[in-house]
Amino acid sequence: MSLHSITEFLDDIKMSRRRGKDYENVDYTKLQHADNGSFVDAQFAKPAQSVPWKAIALATLLLVVGSFLLLFGILVVSGHISLQNSDRMWPMIILGALMFIPGAYHVRIAYYAYKEVPGYSFDDIPEFD
Repeated sequence: MSLHSITEFLDDIKMSRRRGKDYENVDYTKLQHADNGSFVDAQFAKPAQSVPWKAIALATLLLVVGSFLLLFGILVVSGHISLQNSDRMWPMIILGALMFIPGAYHVRIAYYAYKEVPGYSFDDIPEFD
């Protein structure tokens, strides 16, 4: 780094300080100096959990519709319900499985979080903002 670039850098800092006069009225709170390296209890406090109601409703809908599609498709393919073209039920079974799996997973997480089982929280369920 040359002397010329250093002087330009220092001039830029001086100019930015002059332009930054409007930041003098900002209220700052000084941190307390902890000479023994102790921690503040507030930094370990967990924030209150918000329940993602929309995500839980969507997961419940996926669980119910997926269960219905799976059950109906399996009953038709197995012959308990007779339809003319029962071989066309395989897409319904696949769609039902694709809806049932994430729905059951997220409803399970929501249930365990409601029961306050260790390791489960509502933060594990994605929110739709």
